[in-house]
Amino acid sequence: MFTGIIEELGTLESFTPQPTGARLRIRAATVLSDVFSGASIAVNGVCLTAVDLEPGTFAADLAPETLSRTNLGDLRPGDRVNLERPLSPSGRLGGHMVQGHVDGTGELVALEPLGNDNWWLRIKVPAALDRYLIEKGSVAVDGISLTVARIADGEMAITIIPHTYEHTTLGSHRPGSRVNLECDMLAKYVEKLLAARQG
Repeated sequence: MFTGIIEELGTLESFTPQPTGARLRIRAATVLSDVFSGASIAVNGVCLTAVDLEPGTFAADLAPETLSRTNLGDLRPGDRVNLERPLSPSGRLGGHMVQGHVDGTGELVALEPLGNDNWWLRIKVPAALDRYLIEKGSVAVDGISLTVARIADGEMAITIIPHTYEHTTLGSHRPGSRVNLECDMLAKYVEKLLAARQG
């Protein structure tokens, strides 16, 4: 379980296609301070298993499902990635409950300056995910816990504060970039329960 509070920006060192899936290697520091082989690390909001640990880097294997549902297959060596370790039992839940199980990708429409280093982020949302998003609700975008400011006509808009812009990968995205989306899991449980009652 994660919180969507990004701990550091890592750098992709390599992306190696495999007969099934792929393996990536990421350079990092903070998230490696207490890592062990088999530990979970969220990479752009995707919960991955850290393996093949080396000084300053870790590797992770990507299943075909991960490649088809996330933007990790779009990465190239040198790209920055958002990194977060799992929530510890004594930690603070500063964002919201994020599983690291990405629901799908959205398309960045625009990242427009609002002034004073604030930004207005617009993302085209897949129709299958639109029903799980509400104004003032939580969403994870590339693993970043954010609050939906507006949702209409298949787009959601989010205000990005200076700290988030400076300490995540959002500023490196361009219109058309794919971003990982994880909707609030409570909405999905409620939908299933209501469907069972109606059935």
